Order: sequence, then structure tokens, then C-alpha cells
Amino acid sequence: MSGTLTLQRLREMAAEEIIDTVLVCMVDMQGRLMGKRFHVQNFLDSSHDETHCCNYLLATDLEMATPDGYASTSWRAGYGDYVMKPDLSTMRRVPWLEGTALVLCDVLDHHHEPVAHSPRQILKAQTARLAAMGFEAMMATELEFFLFDQTYKELAATGFRDLKPISAYNEDYHILQTSKEEAVMRPLRNHLFAAGIPVENTKGEAEAGQEELNIKYAEAVLCADHHTIAKHAVKEIAWANGVAATFLPKWHQERTGSSSHVHMSLWKDGKNVFQDPKGPHGMSALMESFVAGLLAYAADSTVFFAPYINSYKRFMKGTFAPTKIAWSIDNRTAGFRLCGEGSKAVRIECRIGGSDMNPYLAQAALLAAGIKGMEDKLKLAGPTTGDVYDDASVQHIPSNLRDATEALRGSKMLREAMGDWVVNHYVRCAEWEQEEFDKVVTDWEIARGFERA
Repeated sequence: MSGTLTLQRLREMAAEEIIDTVLVCMVDMQGRLMGKRFHVQNFLDSSHDETHCCNYLLATDLEMATPDGYASTSWRAGYGDYVMKPDLSTMRRVPWLEGTALVLCDVLDHHHEPVAHSPRQILKAQTARLAAMGFEAMMATELEFFLFDQTYKELAATGFRDLKPISAYNEDYHILQTSKEEAVMRPLRNHLFAAGIPVENTKGEAEAGQEELNIKYAEAVLCADHHTIAKHAVKEIAWANGVAATFLPKWHQERTGSSSHVHMSLWKDGKNVFQDPKGPHGMSALMESFVAGLLAYAADSTVFFAPYINSYKRFMKGTFAPTKIAWSIDNRTAGFRLCGEGSKAVRIECRIGGSDMNPYLAQAALLAAGIKGMEDKLKLAGPTTGDVYDDASVQHIPSNLRDATEALRGSKMLREAMGDWVVNHYVRCAEWEQEEFDKVVTDWEIARGFERA
């Protein structure tokens, strides 16, 4: 696709003085791009083969603190280096930054073996399991976010109070309101497309200032790469236009939250093997077992869909965010929705993930659950109908990070699929988030009890 680069083309563009900077990036536990800016000549001479980074980049929190309790790295072990190995198939221009290209890296240890808890490697391990079974996962993620009519610097100076969305009313599918936001959204679409990201569309979402970006489905790792680059681009392009974007799932208790729905199907020999015109609702037996696995292990996987304290504020009745582990046919009140019933595009949509999820981790957990469902030939009960929010017979999604962490800790399935090392690493990540929050005195507590307590 236009926008992606070969090493030879990069040499030509460097000689033509079109590209002078290469962003060499890994993806951290939070799904962010971390790395270095190389002069293009150094990258061409040597760094296209490998470079290095501190191993704490896969053991930090959102604040870049260095929590204790990780087996992978510590002050006692001295915080050494990892190898960043550029995946040259991901190299592309960054059209919203002058003279810049970008490449994503795999993370290796000193023996040049993949670092097991690197998000990109976790997903690659699950796609390798599928490949051994003869399948390829095709996935797509939706990116929802809010735009605010202030800069990050201005908002930080106010303690992120008095937030003003870029629009004044619900703009779901609203063409007039989104026309007012085209100064940000048009360059976002065009720059991403020029960077080789197959953007389909943007639209207003179901709240004031809320946007949605949709990217064409792709093989699972490529889908996660697209998501990560696009999320980074949203923030940089918003910043360049004097506004701020947030992927916080719930910025206000009275506002709709932001999600990141994941669509998935399995393919073989270029065909969607989830489809069977003779099966129930056009689903193959394979798809039924896969979806049964998603349901059986949704609680185990929730930390990977909702990694932070704020993530769980989104799970509220009547907000289009699910609260129950159920599947439905084109019903947005359920955690899993069958889309494209009976068609070649039949797929299952996971609606649990928030806008803050790391796409590599979320997709890996979904694939691990689906694979287990297929391996065990799990049977899928009939779809849930009606308002799933009010169906008392359906299991709840874990409603807080503490419960989700315990579900992850005790997950035999994920320990078998990802390894104890990986599960323990992300359990510690979730524990630290909870520990940090538990120390904080919130504005709500002070306002509620300062005089009346």
C-alpha cells in the first residue's frame, strides 16, 4: 500500500533529502510508541539492523515510574538493555511530521530471543498457534476518543478541570457538527492513509466532542500495528492543531465512555471459515466453538480489555458499554455481538474493550480464548435477546480492576496459552495500578465529607 517503505526506497528518499529522520519504536505495555529518533543516514548504515533500549520500558506505569515486584527487571538487577529489532515490513512515512519515517521493532533479549512479555510478541505467539492449526486471524479495531477545545498544556495547568469538548452536543453520525471538526479529522484521515494505514472513515460518536476512527480489517498483528500508529497520530495531529485528544474511557460520570470494539474472524485459503450458510445464523461449527471460548474466558481476559482504574467506570447500564458476558445477534447491549449474520463478512465483535486498551494484549487474549474454545469443542448456547443489561441470568463482566486482576491471576487458560511469566508480569502491572490509586485522596471524597463527615 502507498505509504509503506522499503529500505531501498528510504535510501532514495534520503538522497533526495525527503527523509532525514527515522522514528525507531517499540510498543510498551500501555500500547504507546517508545523509542529514538535516528538521523536517516545512521539508520541506513547500521541501526536498521538493531538498536537498544532500557528494559524498564516493559515494566513501567503510565507515569513512567519503576514499580517493584517485576521478575523481569529491577533496581537490584540493574535495569539493563533490550535489543530493538526493526521489523522493516512496518516502515512507513509519517506525513504529519516533516521529513520523517517510522519503523516498529520487535523486542529481544541479550541472546536475541523474543522478550515473552513484549505486547507484540504476546500477540505473535497466539497468531503462531493459529497458523499451526491452519488459520489466520483477521481483525479490526474501532478507535473512539474525545477532542477538547484546549491544548494539553492548558488542561494540565488547570489540573484537567473545566474540560470543554470541541462540540456542544451529541454528534453521533452528525455531518454538520463533524464538519466543524474537519481541521483535525481531515488531516488525520489523509495523513494516516498516506502512511499506509487503510483508513475507512471517521464519524461523530454518541457524545459531545466524541469521535470514531475506523480502519479496514487486517491480519491480527498488522491490525494492532495500525491501531497503535493511528492512536499516536490522533494525539500528535490534535496537538498540532491546538486541541487535545484523550483515549481515557470515562472522562466524566455523566458523559458516554469511549470504547475500542474488536471485530474478528478466522480465515483459511483466503476464505472466512466462520461462515457456513447451513449453520445457525450462518455460523460454522468452528465459529460457534470459538465464540463459546470467548464467553467462557471473558472474565479471565478483562484486564487486557480494561487495564486501569478508570476503565471500569465505563461499564454502565444504558451507555452502549456492556456489563454482561453474553453474545447476541446485532444487539449492542451484549458483550459480544454477531455481525454480518449469514454473509461472507460474518464475524464476532467484542464490545468489552475500552479506548485505553493495548490492542496487542486485547487481541492476544481474545485469540487465546477462541483457540481454547476450538480445542475443547465448546458448545455455544443460543444468543441472548432483548435488553441484556436487565437479564439477571447473565454473568457480569468484572466490575473493577481488583476483581479482574484476580481473574487473570487464576486463569489456567491464559497461563497455558501465554505462560506463567507473561501472566505474572501483567498481574503485577494491574496490582501496581490498584496500589497507586488506593493511596490517592480523590476530589469526590473531599467534597462529600469535608464539612458533613
